[in-house]
Amino acid sequence: MKKLPVGLQDFRYLRENDFVYVDKTSFLYQMIDSGKFFFLSRPRRFGKSLTVSTLKYLFQGEKALFQDTWIYGQWDWDTRYPVVHISMTEVDTHSPDSVIRGLLFQIQRIADSFGISLKQDHYKYAFSELLEKLARKERIVLLIDEYDKPILDHLHEPAQADAIRGVLRSFYSTVKDADPFLHFVFITGITKFTKAGVFSTLNNLNDITFKESYATMLGYTQQELEEVFSEHIDAATQKLGQDRQVFLEDLRRYYNGFSFDGQRFVYNPFSVLGFFGDYRYRNYWFESGSPYFLGQYIRAHQIEFDKLTDHPVTESIFSSYEIEKSPPESFLVQSGYLTFKGYDRELGYSLDFPNQEVKDAFSQLVLLHSYELDNHQAGAIRAAIIEGLRGRDFPKIFAQMQQVFSAIPYPLYLNRVEKKDLTGGIERLERYYHVVLLTLLWGCGIDAVAEEPSNLGRSDLAIRYGQDVWILELKKAPNPQ
Repeated sequence: MKKLPVGLQDFRYLRENDFVYVDKTSFLYQMIDSGKFFFLSRPRRFGKSLTVSTLKYLFQGEKALFQDTWIYGQWDWDTRYPVVHISMTEVDTHSPDSVIRGLLFQIQRIADSFGISLKQDHYKYAFSELLEKLARKERIVLLIDEYDKPILDHLHEPAQADAIRGVLRSFYSTVKDADPFLHFVFITGITKFTKAGVFSTLNNLNDITFKESYATMLGYTQQELEEVFSEHIDAATQKLGQDRQVFLEDLRRYYNGFSFDGQRFVYNPFSVLGFFGDYRYRNYWFESGSPYFLGQYIRAHQIEFDKLTDHPVTESIFSSYEIEKSPPESFLVQSGYLTFKGYDRELGYSLDFPNQEVKDAFSQLVLLHSYELDNHQAGAIRAAIIEGLRGRDFPKIFAQMQQVFSAIPYPLYLNRVEKKDLTGGIERLERYYHVVLLTLLWGCGIDAVAEEPSNLGRSDLAIRYGQDVWILELKKAPNPQ
């Protein structure tokens, strides 16, 4: 079997060392053939950097690396372009000054690699000088990876984020002025750009983030998974003792479900590679580094996640706000914790959690940052609830639920309940219990649904575990007089 490229972002290394590669070069050709300035946002660990690396070697004419790919017979390998590759992951984002120094370092390093001497020492002017001098022989390919990382690192510090945004806006404005020197531009990031944001001067930037024709450009489709990972699937079914179709359904439930147009769905590539590495259903994507800014956002906005998926959203919600000021629906779609599950031309996109992995991971984040349960508390409660479900031990399960509420700080309880609703207190309390218990059960990886309709009405909480289905009716006892 071919090796699994877990964490690999360099196309050359991947191709020269017999790693699995899912061929996405047809999308690159389609993009290059149809325009000049492109932007694509995707959640972290979705293959953005590998895509940038692939474009780099393609434009440099590294023909041997593309043997047996779709683009091999379609590309003009005799024409090569100078490539300027800037990665914001290499920039120290501690302050605006450190961002400037990091940009200057990358510009100088690129200039040195081409044997160019730069006279300017201002980051914006040095960038402009580099592009102009490089283009004297051939137009340039400009690739910018993770354009928004310096801002995302400071979402909990609005003033710092704004200051860094100003630095990046000045830097990126050079791209429009350099139009005569550029052959192709591709920019990636986690968040969509706004018209008033860092690309405010780049009004010719083609945003393909939600375009149907690029919906599966990153991530693995079902067909790609079954074809490219066929040997790994065989090994997994043998290891787990599962029928192939049963296994594929389990894998789909855990790691598929991401959509960027509401119609086509893909697997998270990092999670798939992680699973085939040890054949265990774990939260690989979440455990690879839940970003600090997400926890800070959840804490600041007191997200009630059961309300996130009960209404459609339009595409304008993603381009009307800077990320730190965006509504929860926009923020969570861009960070990968919600995704599109359908599209209506008039109503917009319907939202839901992509899969079991993300639902579990997000619930754990809410318990940690919104209800302030620490990891030790949440882990102990999770273990006890699962033991209770396995043994059908009702008292044990209810004891853990009571422990959750007792662990939530009283000021937080007041803020969530009494201060928000002084007139409908009982109804508000019951809803509060619904949300906390649903969060807890999802965080335990348990299939639970609140307010599920039936021919007899709506159940407050339905829990499915193994062959059992438990129906819970939640009531707030009146306060004693």
